[in-house]
Amino acid sequence: MAAVLPHTVQRFARAIVMPNLKSPVRTTQDALAYRERIVAALPRGAKFEPLMTLYLTDDTQDEEIARAKLSGRVQGVKLYPAGATTHSDAGVTRISRCFHALEKMEAIGMPLLVHGEVTDPGIDVFDRERAFIEAVLGPLVERFPGLKIVLEHITTRDAVHYVEVTGPNIAATITAHHLLMNRNALFLGGLRPHHYCLPVLKREEHREALVEAATSGNPKFFLGTDSAPHARQAKESGCGCAGIYSAHAALELYAAAFEEADALDKLEGFASVFGAQFYGLPVNRDRITLVRQAWEVPATLAFGADELVPLRAGESVAWKIA
Repeated sequence: MAAVLPHTVQRFARAIVMPNLKSPVRTTQDALAYRERIVAALPRGAKFEPLMTLYLTDDTQDEEIARAKLSGRVQGVKLYPAGATTHSDAGVTRISRCFHALEKMEAIGMPLLVHGEVTDPGIDVFDRERAFIEAVLGPLVERFPGLKIVLEHITTRDAVHYVEVTGPNIAATITAHHLLMNRNALFLGGLRPHHYCLPVLKREEHREALVEAATSGNPKFFLGTDSAPHARQAKESGCGCAGIYSAHAALELYAAAFEEADALDKLEGFASVFGAQFYGLPVNRDRITLVRQAWEVPATLAFGADELVPLRAGESVAWKIA
């Protein structure tokens, strides 16, 4: 954490902190302890607010949801379908087992943050987001119409359309890597394990739909890096971890995507306003300046006793923090 935290702090004044650690952040006490570790690791003088989340399980109690809300530190609860992504084995096996917790979240205004994929091995990996929307999310929204839901790191035209036509309680985040790459990037010049993430990169038509949504000015779509630091050996292995590390150049990569779409004027809302509004947080008043100045991303970054391969490793990025 000490190795990668400065990258986020340099670019963001706060961040939604995901709870899928090797020992999941299941309780408010877990979340507050994790927050203390983050704050203790901050660079000296840094102004940064970790916005904590809980890991939803079949056994999450409504009393824990209420406790999280009262803490003032927990901003949401994350739904991982069991087995859907990294460290999701303790996730939800059947959504109906969580109805009591979701009822409480709806009542007190606690957002549900969703990894939107089914895990049925009979469903093609490229169709799992669409299947989740049809089989799980749609019925969930009908049952809990007042529940605020963020469909995290969307990857398909189907997800874009669903968020656009559903009520104001439904929003979505979009990553820089899903704006910049389609699934060809997984095989460019050979198998590229550092481009493997979940949800997996999709066809070009889906990437184009994501860019259109992100640059539209629609406040239902906002920044979410889903930056995932995994050691090089964990990525380049017989069963490599899913996840792309982008925190080292997150805003710079978003700027590149927005410039390519001729929509730099829409970047501020997407990055700094819409997410805060959806979560009911004040918009940050401090500013950060990006300049169009090329720089080369290091081939590797220090990562404890190991090393980490960042997105665009050894390549040039056109934008830089002033």
